Amino acid sequence: QLQLVESGGGLVQPGGPLRLSCAASGFRLDRYAIGWFRQAPGKEREGVSCISSSGGSTNYADSVKGRFTISRDNAENMVYLQMNSLKPEDIAIYYCAADRTWCGRVGVWRPDYWGQGTQVTVSS
Repeated sequence: QLQLVESGGGLVQPGGPLRLSCAASGFRLDRYAIGWFRQAPGKEREGVSCISSSGGSTNYADSVKGRFTISRDNAENMVYLQMNSLKPEDIAIYYCAADRTWCGRVGVWRPDYWGQGTQVTVSS
């Protein structure tokens, strides 16, 4: 059974870094594109970033470009989201998602498989 489990969320001060991890099990990660989405209170879920199955292509939402970096380690079945220069507007539940199709633009990608999410809070 395909499973995605996020970790690494927590409380961080504005301007600080945080790294999210997504552990995949039950499937071959190297056959799937992986993405990160987030949902803030009272807002719709939005795509943050995605990475191709090989790791050779990435895509980012404009709101996080230059601050967030997505990466993957297929040998370890792990995907990461390094978040730097965090802002209060980054507060959300962050979800890892997977699909066999390439996301292209994360904002219009609709993956089939989802994790349960991890909370990120940015506050002083």
